[in-house]
Amino acid sequence: MKSILERVKTKEVLVGDGAMGSLLMSMARDQMKKNCSESVNLASPEILAKIAGMYLDAGAQIVQTNTFGGSPLKLQDFSLEKKTEEINQVAVHAVRQAVKNEAYISGSCGPSGKLLKPYGSIDPEAMYESFFRQIKVLIEEGVDVLCIETMTDINEAKLAIQAARDISQTIPIMATMTFNFTPRGFHTVMGVTIEKAAKELIAQGANMTGSNCGNGIENMVLIARKFREFTRVPLLIQSNAGLPELMDGVPVYPESPEFMADKVEDLVNAGVSIIGGCCGTTPEHIRAIRQAVDAL
Repeated sequence: MKSILERVKTKEVLVGDGAMGSLLMSMARDQMKKNCSESVNLASPEILAKIAGMYLDAGAQIVQTNTFGGSPLKLQDFSLEKKTEEINQVAVHAVRQAVKNEAYISGSCGPSGKLLKPYGSIDPEAMYESFFRQIKVLIEEGVDVLCIETMTDINEAKLAIQAARDISQTIPIMATMTFNFTPRGFHTVMGVTIEKAAKELIAQGANMTGSNCGNGIENMVLIARKFREFTRVPLLIQSNAGLPELMDGVPVYPESPEFMADKVEDLVNAGVSIIGGCCGTTPEHIRAIRQAVDAL
């Protein structure tokens, strides 16, 4: 395959996969009750391959690894930091087993769950080393692209990008943040604006930027348009299937595959190059999104 950057720079629109956690909950519920989602990598890697295959069959051209919380700082909450390398290696191998050369493998790297000083107790050096350790494995195992995602602190996101760039100058990097709508516009919970994210993530070394999680697809159209005001790089949008509502203690996401697919043209017109899903999205959502992209 051509590199993912070659394809998006020619204005081709690619389709990513959808939510990982909800499928893991349905397939490995007992394991998830006792531990983090990354523990499934050690206990039942065949489930990871099955999920990757489901998204590939639905039309996803980019399939993520189950490594969102795979940094040692995050894994230490579950006493799994010593398993960092194995957890990340297994995740890449499982996706490759399912997709082979039919889709790009995206190495997922989420926030550490810790706060940098002065708001928290973590030194920047410690956070950098944590991301470096995880990302080094993902790159060595051969991911096609790195996705630094769901970030709310610009400084944490920049440390992850710096770690990745210190390991590889050529690995494509997607960096996304999660925004909330406020009376003053869209901001992360740490106060980061779309303008600040667009400019600083790219300046740090990301090749693509955008947003994931926290919003349904209608808000994501607005977020994409705002990003396009401040950057010309390829944009990535992975929206939730709406905001969840609790029904009998279970979160239910209201946006149907058809509803999300109807907004694909708006995202494309806003300049989005990669469209996928986040919380609440399923292979059926991705199938509908792929059909809408193909129709355009």
